[in-house]
Amino acid sequence: MSSATDLWSLSATEALARFRTKELSPVEYLEALIGRITAEDERINAVTEVVEEAVTSAGEAERFYASAAVDDLAEAAVTRPLLGLPVIAKEKHAIAGRSLTQGLIHERETMAGSDAAIIARIREAGGFVHARATSPEFSCATITHSPMWGVTRNPWNLELSPGGSSGGSAAALAAGFAPLATASDIAGSTRLPAAFTGTVGFKAPYGRVPGAQPLAADWYRGDGPMARTVADAALLAGVMVGLHPSDHATINSTGFLDGFDPTSTEAADRLRGRRVGLCLRLGDFPVGEDILANTRTVASALESAGAIVEEIELPWTAERIFETAFTHFGHLLAPAMREATGGHEDTLADYTLQFMDEAEAVAGRRSLYDGLAMEAQIQAELAAAMDGFDVLLAPTSAVAGLEADASYLDGITIDAGGIGRDGSDGDVGGLRLDHYWQAHMTMPFNICNRVPIVNVPSGLADCGIPAGVQVIGHPFDDRSAFEVAAAIEQLQPWQRLAPM
Repeated sequence: MSSATDLWSLSATEALARFRTKELSPVEYLEALIGRITAEDERINAVTEVVEEAVTSAGEAERFYASAAVDDLAEAAVTRPLLGLPVIAKEKHAIAGRSLTQGLIHERETMAGSDAAIIARIREAGGFVHARATSPEFSCATITHSPMWGVTRNPWNLELSPGGSSGGSAAALAAGFAPLATASDIAGSTRLPAAFTGTVGFKAPYGRVPGAQPLAADWYRGDGPMARTVADAALLAGVMVGLHPSDHATINSTGFLDGFDPTSTEAADRLRGRRVGLCLRLGDFPVGEDILANTRTVASALESAGAIVEEIELPWTAERIFETAFTHFGHLLAPAMREATGGHEDTLADYTLQFMDEAEAVAGRRSLYDGLAMEAQIQAELAAAMDGFDVLLAPTSAVAGLEADASYLDGITIDAGGIGRDGSDGDVGGLRLDHYWQAHMTMPFNICNRVPIVNVPSGLADCGIPAGVQVIGHPFDDRSAFEVAAAIEQLQPWQRLAPM
């Protein structure tokens, strides 16, 4: 059993098991997590605020577990599967009566009138938000810093970023501030931070998880869970999914992952005969040698366990993926950002201004219909490549890490150590890309946004922080993605917390 000083290191499923056997009180667990935040967040800067009401929620859960009979516990496991668990929420996920800024200074006085759908579902499931996490402005960057909150750092290496836009959630998980976190993903904002921090992130198919209007109608986007284990990510995902009256795009998810047990000793055995497509570069993405080696190691582990792994190619280019996605962003996201920030340009981060300008420039030369046609071609190419395979395996990012305080306004230079250096006059050597998003391998699967993806760690990059792989399923085949992710976790156990 963990000592009182490291209770914060427990996973969600481990904590729940101890709640149910009365070995651990939800109040004790919460106190350990808050203590961890107090002790370590000054260096990491992942938390925007601690939510005081969490103490009340933990106390209610404590009283239930103290007096619950066996039947009560069994019923609670079904009807309130998160009972007593603290969750760190990305600040963009509204909490009634609390600020809702999206990281924008001019919105600091804006208060949410109601809970976001996923926050309400966490509460209904017995969980509660005990802290809120940083993100870049409007969640429009894959680094996490802003004039509002400053620089969020990767607990594995404080000079590097935890990624973005769900960087605060990822850093908090890796630092032991929470067992579960909320995240969102419109171009990799869940998977990239998960990869850079050694955590698990699930990008659900569009429609699985309800979002906030009107951008819930954007078919690239989606909210979802992050955690330190596949089991914990599946636990929170099961709470989030399903029809919701506020989001017309949501689909019936009854039976989602029913019977799935990622901790079963048979998880790896179920790989036998599974067909896995391995795509190392997704076309021409400039993947670092350390990332390639880690991804091949994962593929070899799957093959050794009985999976049939075949390397395949896709006819994509990073430039075509960027052009397609930014056509979409230019017609949908950039107008929303202009409306939300109009008149406050002097307070915005440099990357926010550049994102809007670049997206509008692409949309100026390509119509929304052009974008749809480009998306359809990419979707067809993915479907053809995955034909005959159960899942696709690919790296999450071509570059191993990003500098914590960089904005990459002039593109990115990938040096020999696999670090993406800000595009300044001082950079010499290495591979040069016009836009730093061309170093990430997540956007194709927002273009193809009905596919489920679970990011899991693939090993350490040469720069000393984790790297990740994406396990990509066929449209709405969430179970296959989770099952292969669980097998990877068993075959290649990883260090769940940063060595701080």
